[in-house]
Amino acid sequence: MSKRAAWAELFATLLLFAGQAFGQAEDKEPAAIAEIGAAGEWGLHGGSAFGPALAGEVTPIEHWLEIEAGVAPLFGGGHTEWDTDLLFKKPYTVSDTAEFMVGVGPEWVHTTGGGKAANSVGAEAALDFMFWPWPARKFGWYLEPTYGYDFGRGYPQSLAVSVGLLVAIP
Repeated sequence: MSKRAAWAELFATLLLFAGQAFGQAEDKEPAAIAEIGAAGEWGLHGGSAFGPALAGEVTPIEHWLEIEAGVAPLFGGGHTEWDTDLLFKKPYTVSDTAEFMVGVGPEWVHTTGGGKAANSVGAEAALDFMFWPWPARKFGWYLEPTYGYDFGRGYPQSLAVSVGLLVAIP
């Protein structure tokens, strides 16, 4: 098993158990929410990359805190960048079918290309828009623009957006 597959398996396992550990109240809130989509990132000093995005979200404190862990392998400019983040979000209910969240958190970036690999840490700020078109709230879609600041060499900054499907995990 490759390192990437092992990390993905660990991430999925943590998400499954995190929802159970926080003991969700008996209402229409799911134990966790999976986000499956696509991401694009644009460096403020040039360059862009695109790829799939996967995240999981749990609600440890109803109406006050949501925690999201995500990963996105981005491809572009002859390199591959694995962005992994952990965001702490404050949720706001806009309506029965829409939610808005503001979040910040740490980010780990693993970049490979040209026979070299580099790791760095950074910070990320995100706005998260979630739309639940059906009353059962089993499926929906999301839009998440982010700003990233990498503490690595050159202190690169970027704007990114991910969009995709929400799947409620009971």
